[in-house]
Amino acid sequence: MKKDSDRLPADADAPVETLYEGRWLSLRKRGRWEYAERNNRGGAVIIVALTADDKLLFVEQYRVAIQQYTIEMPAGLVGDLAGHTDENALRAAERELEEETGYRCGRIEFIHRGPSSAGMSTEMITFARALDLHKVGPGGGDDSENIVVHEVPRDDAGHWLLARAAEGYSIDPKLFAGLWFSAQFRNEVRDAP
Repeated sequence: MKKDSDRLPADADAPVETLYEGRWLSLRKRGRWEYAERNNRGGAVIIVALTADDKLLFVEQYRVAIQQYTIEMPAGLVGDLAGHTDENALRAAERELEEETGYRCGRIEFIHRGPSSAGMSTEMITFARALDLHKVGPGGGDDSENIVVHEVPRDDAGHWLLARAAEGYSIDPKLFAGLWFSAQFRNEVRDAP
């Protein structure tokens, strides 16, 4: 077997060229590869949130980039708020969960971290599990968002998502990873404090 350094493509050590730099994203080029880079180093977080009555929380919102309404799990950028650039993924998960869904969690746990689209972006996504949920507000996102919250029984979630797709919604494929993670914790639903 070849050493890892022997398997790297020729472009791996090429200098990085900045093609564009925006507030949240930059477009870079290394050799022949072009990719997007998140300007916030914390990446993003996706929250697998399950209520005490075994319902998964999904959010619906319009995404300008694809010109379509999407169904997603609650999610957001890590360290994107002024004065909180050193925020960690679990703290961002707590904040985004409450902001988007109106639920606060008593406990948050790390599940997994990996690339959102390894061939196109440097963004890393952290999956977090929110436990001991209790409703504290309406949700709906911040002033720039118009989020609709859906509480879907876990056992019906796959069919519910496919029905939304048939209606024309874009379903974030990462949801299905979240569904798999939620199935791994089937016997660990906790009551609100």
